[in-house]
Amino acid sequence: MINRTLIRIKVVQTLFGHYQNEGALPSEARKQLMRSFADCYDLYILLLDFASALTTYADEQLQERIARSQATHTPFTPNRRFIRNRFAQQLFTNQRLRHELEERHLSWEAGMSAVKAVYLSMVATDWYKQYMEQTDCTYEDDKRIWRKIYTELLPGNEDVLSALDEMELELDHFTWTTDLDFVLSYVVKSVRKFREEEGVGQALLEMFDSEDDLNFATSLLMCTIQHRAEYDALIDAHLKNWDPERVALMDRTILLVALAEIMNFPEIALQISLNEYIEIAKEYSGEKNYFFINGILDGIIRQLKREDKLLKAAALDE
Repeated sequence: MINRTLIRIKVVQTLFGHYQNEGALPSEARKQLMRSFADCYDLYILLLDFASALTTYADEQLQERIARSQATHTPFTPNRRFIRNRFAQQLFTNQRLRHELEERHLSWEAGMSAVKAVYLSMVATDWYKQYMEQTDCTYEDDKRIWRKIYTELLPGNEDVLSALDEMELELDHFTWTTDLDFVLSYVVKSVRKFREEEGVGQALLEMFDSEDDLNFATSLLMCTIQHRAEYDALIDAHLKNWDPERVALMDRTILLVALAEIMNFPEIALQISLNEYIEIAKEYSGEKNYFFINGILDGIIRQLKREDKLLKAAALDE
């Protein structure tokens, strides 16, 4: 689940904190990086369980309507299509998900305000009304409405972000609110992979797709720490009348990690590395600072090429 784009972001975030804590040991940075990955996977598990939380809430609302109709002798025909959604029921009984939720002590109990807000938004949509009014409903239809919920109602939802913020504090987690949209994309990927015939044994995404990705994460972190003095000198040499003290710590951290990748991972094409860190700069650095970061990296790479120290297969134009 955790791909190399997220790995790079987490390494930058971890080292940004590490460099603010003078005297912190490399082992502490590595431990924090691993924890950030675990927190991200916790969020994936929690968001999958949102299907169960929302279905349970919808069932409670339906039961209340039935009780009111009986008390007032008002005709009411309950529509149980959503609460009997086969995909949601499959998640509710998924053995791996139940185990992970129990093991990680995760639930939406503290986030019911978000569940209620999403429910109210959902029942007002045209696509929900059309789903509830369909004559026939397939398993793919059941999955499709959940893709709608995860892609249209949760991203950027203030109630969901607020609930996650509160749960972060309660569970001593970090970055759930900033990771939400990224992790949601993997929840949607999981929805697409679900097959009705897999039943309770349907596989979930693993934290890492391969051992290589985990090794890349730890190696990138440690290479940056071990070679910081060397990379700092390269950066300072290309500042061109710019006081090194004026370079923002986030900008310097992005440059350091970028150089660690460029100089230690020749199997990753140069342009891929450059593009990845420019995108990180656009997201996490100051407004338009990515121009500055791109310029510094461009100058360093040209120097490394002239000195025949660049091992990357692809290179910038001369």
